[in-house]
Amino acid sequence: MIRIEVLYALPLTQDRCSLEVAEGTTVAQAIALSPHAQLDLTVHAVAIHGRLVSLEATLRDQDRIEILRPLRVDPKEARRRRQSHGKSVRRAAR
Repeated sequence: MIRIEVLYALPLTQDRCSLEVAEGTTVAQAIALSPHAQLDLTVHAVAIHGRLVSLEATLRDQDRIEILRPLRVDPKEARRRRQSHGKSVRRAAR
């Protein structure tokens, strides 16, 4: 048996659980055993210690599975908005 952790980051907290699973368990199988089994994994990306992995990846002892929420805003679009907003503010200040 190996010990793993499944983590799902919510906006204000982190929901985490520790599990003991058999060696050779995949990421998808471990998530199915966790309280996060109801999440739609076609919408969420999954990482182990911050590195994106597939649902078929085999787990090792002390792995931390991170279920990542989809982005609400594209980072490039958010930067464009901030940049255009900043220009108008700077012009008004002059």
